[in-house]
Amino acid sequence: MGQPFRPNDPKMPVEAYQTFSVKSRPDQAVKSVCERVGCEAWRLGWESLIDESTDLGRAQAAFIRTESRRTFREQRNAAGLTVFRFEPYQRCFADHQTMPEKYVVRGGDWRGVVGQVRVHKRAADWVEHVQQHMGLLLDERDKG
Repeated sequence: MGQPFRPNDPKMPVEAYQTFSVKSRPDQAVKSVCERVGCEAWRLGWESLIDESTDLGRAQAAFIRTESRRTFREQRNAAGLTVFRFEPYQRCFADHQTMPEKYVVRGGDWRGVVGQVRVHKRAADWVEHVQQHMGLLLDERDKG
């Protein structure tokens, strides 16, 4: 990948800049919770249709009733299947994977790193840091 386009040389020394970046490794997926990956079943709830006339269906229904540790309502439909209706905001049965991200703030710019490198654990903290920094820049600009 080539160098990014930079129309002008920097007007200040490297120490006067901060760089905000989000990094992830595309080869490193990790198990993640429903809420973090935007799981629709988690957000809206879901239904599982189980055919208890089969061995597999009986085992699935038994698991849901006794071991799943999820909140649900149970009923039979016209076809004789058991319908388990799960409430929203609880972990679904899928194994979700996501790419972990690092939210980085470092002193300096493309010419070099100056001072500490800070890695935020949460995206919201990184966004707040960016907003605070932008506020300082706008205040300086307004001063003239």
